[in-house]
Amino acid sequence: MSMHIYRGFEIYPLIYPHVPAPNGSPHNYDAGFDAAVKICLRGTDDTLTRSQTFMLRERRPFDNAGDARRASLRFAEGIIDGNREKQDFFAASL
Repeated sequence: MSMHIYRGFEIYPLIYPHVPAPNGSPHNYDAGFDAAVKICLRGTDDTLTRSQTFMLRERRPFDNAGDARRASLRFAEGIIDGNREKQDFFAASL
């Protein structure tokens, strides 16, 4: 799992196949991908102090995992930028 840093927050894109694989069957990647993102804040002693996961609500699945990853990063950056003064999760750290 890749991690990105943005304004002091750790961003983890969570990408998964749109259609779940039945037991014992391979994944159907042709059906596209869905995405979520986990935003974490670490304390000064490198312990996890807060984290929250958000699901991207897209009308249709992403064509490939790369598109889903890029969209989840943009989505997380928008959440961080848009909520700096509105929620304690973000305001306390910035």
